[in-house]
Amino acid sequence: MIARLEGVVADVEASFAIIDVNGVGYEVALPESVFVQLPLPGEPVTLYIRAIYREDDASLYGFLNLFQRRMFDLLMTVKGCGPKVAMALLGLGEDAVAVAIESGDSRTLSRASGVGPRLAERLILELKDKIKEENFGRRVAAAVGGRQHAGRASDELVGALLALGYRRQEAEVAAEQARGEADSVEEQLKIALRGLAR
Repeated sequence: MIARLEGVVADVEASFAIIDVNGVGYEVALPESVFVQLPLPGEPVTLYIRAIYREDDASLYGFLNLFQRRMFDLLMTVKGCGPKVAMALLGLGEDAVAVAIESGDSRTLSRASGVGPRLAERLILELKDKIKEENFGRRVAAAVGGRQHAGRASDELVGALLALGYRRQEAEVAAEQARGEADSVEEQLKIALRGLAR
């Protein structure tokens, strides 16, 4: 089983990259969030791999860190969420998906291609506790704490909501309401997402 590839980016296509490892080219499917961080062709890269073997196919899915790969594995445990849909969800960003599931924000999940309202609700129902067990909340808090929006460096909460795709006006209103209900940015973000999902 291939777990990790360390090589050079040989070529990049619409939904995959070819990674050259000592003269052997591996075709690796990547979520959009990984594509934007992928080094240029000719540069070195390390990808964590999930190999999926079927009767008529063998596919490699690549991630920049173990957190992304674990999220992919968890998403795949939900009926109706195959590799293609899991990759579309991770295209939103693994932190955004973790926060959306924890906070019950089906609206954010439904932004991914192939995810309708029913599947979004199923993802929340089946994965909410698992994500808490994995302690993703700590990782999300660290990611949110590091985000700063241009011109408003002090407002991490609004910056995080903007990064998740919400408009500035609705993000500011939700952030203002959430600030009065919790002290930590992590809790405020969960409250704000619940409010925006209504």
